[in-house]
Amino acid sequence: MKFILSFVTCLMTFLLLSINVDAQQNKTSKIEYRAVIKRADNYHIVFNITESNTSGKISWVIKNADEKILVSKIDNRSDSLIVELPFFEAVLLLKKTPMGYVGIWNKQTSKGSQFMPIEIVRGTERLRLPNTLSKFNISGRWRVNFVNARGENSTAMAEFLQVGDKLKGTFLTPTGDYRFLEGSVKGDSLVMSTFDGTHAYFFSAKNKARGLIENGVFASGPTNLETWTAIRDEKMILDETEAAFQLKGTENKLNFRFPDLDSNIVGISDQRYKDKVVVIQIMGSWCPNCMDETSFLSQYYKENKQRGIEVIGLAYEYSTDFARSKKNLTRVKDRFKIEYPILITGITSADEMRTEKTLPQMTKIMAFPSMIFIGKDGTVRETHAGYSGPATGIHYEDFKKEFGAYVNTLLNEK
Repeated sequence: MKFILSFVTCLMTFLLLSINVDAQQNKTSKIEYRAVIKRADNYHIVFNITESNTSGKISWVIKNADEKILVSKIDNRSDSLIVELPFFEAVLLLKKTPMGYVGIWNKQTSKGSQFMPIEIVRGTERLRLPNTLSKFNISGRWRVNFVNARGENSTAMAEFLQVGDKLKGTFLTPTGDYRFLEGSVKGDSLVMSTFDGTHAYFFSAKNKARGLIENGVFASGPTNLETWTAIRDEKMILDETEAAFQLKGTENKLNFRFPDLDSNIVGISDQRYKDKVVVIQIMGSWCPNCMDETSFLSQYYKENKQRGIEVIGLAYEYSTDFARSKKNLTRVKDRFKIEYPILITGITSADEMRTEKTLPQMTKIMAFPSMIFIGKDGTVRETHAGYSGPATGIHYEDFKKEFGAYVNTLLNEK
């Protein structure tokens, strides 16, 4: 009897030790990092990362204001990390250091590969300014004027929200928004930045007076640099005519056929789309605003497809190579769990004849993304260029309401 009790005691002890070892092995540790993409002119682009490590399996969350981007495809090696960024053709090639990582950001563009150095160190701070109280609260709407390196002017709208010295917001243009920007305001200075895998932006400026921002700098990518100024204008409305496109001539129906991701040929005249409302999404896997729109459309389609609405994505990629386009678009499809077909046009986004080669019934496509609304009778009823995503706040909410109302109007037609 004593032997049996002793055996049971030993067994219980062994099991408890095993459970404790397993728990230790599966314990997740987290580290906060400050990442700096370094430009030669010192207008560095900063963002924040939370790294989770479970038994050597690493994942990241890239943080910009209210956006949290999960990065799960990370190859953790003994002395390095290879980080495949979601959505876009971009990767971080990193060496481990005592304080974090150092390496390069490699992004594919329509003109080839782009490389920028990056350093990632422990810390939670984002952008640094002298520790003085901000003179003004810049929350609200602003009319912005950008001037590029060629001296050309462009108008945008800014929406800012400042709480204490913390700042978030975005810039809206007729073709889309600059997504989630985060930074701070101290003294007479403001700074903001974002990084989502393809967008790498830095903004700085001076708050010269109440309602006036001057001496602005906008740095993007390796070398792009613009200046900007802004005046407060709560009643500003964007002029979207420069991005507009529409039917041309007397023909009012589209006629296209392209392969989907499985090489099946799909056309707007297929039986699937007969007597239905169809939304044509003009997009590309390289386009951040397209990803915001895809997230919305994918969810909307899941919730409303039984009502007689269809969506077709027309993709214009960086390359005419089908396999490369398929790989990038499949990543998008899987990420957003898309149930509608994405068609590969085989025409690049940079092709000046892209519209004539794919949608000759339309005037020139000016913005990615854009949408074309088709009525139950198969005719083009409306178009929408650009996209105001979730970073734009009230503009995004207004878009969702207007989109839903217009689709309902088309669905109610007999």
